[in-house]
Amino acid sequence: MRALIQRVSEASVKVDGHVVGQCGRGLLILVCAMSGDTESQADQLAAKIAKLRIFQDEAGKMNLSLRDIGGSALVVSQFTLAADTSRGNRPGFSAAAPPDEGKRLYEYFAVRLAEQEIPVETGRFGADMKVGLVNDGPVTIWMDT
Repeated sequence: MRALIQRVSEASVKVDGHVVGQCGRGLLILVCAMSGDTESQADQLAAKIAKLRIFQDEAGKMNLSLRDIGGSALVVSQFTLAADTSRGNRPGFSAAAPPDEGKRLYEYFAVRLAEQEIPVETGRFGADMKVGLVNDGPVTIWMDT
């Protein structure tokens, strides 16, 4: 699985003008299931993100995790993280999992992250979503399993 993680002071996702998910201080996690990904990889990614120490402690060092700060997460599916831009000018997305499997693993990941004692809200898989965020730092991290 692939994820782009952004430390945020707030984030939200809208579908048809209505907010379907939001979070305050925490993480916006854009997730893409890749072809051949497994539940084990989703488990690994959820556990790693929950423990990732990218929030500042009292000394100003990135030393605290999402759990440590009592933060929340907004998980949004984004198949375009599978983009192959090596040829031509139009990205290819054949490395992304097929839609049914992508949705299943995306939803599974969100549940597994919530099981790490983190409040989780989500976007809507396959929808035309409008994502708004205030990136805190900015801190943006790419993760692959």
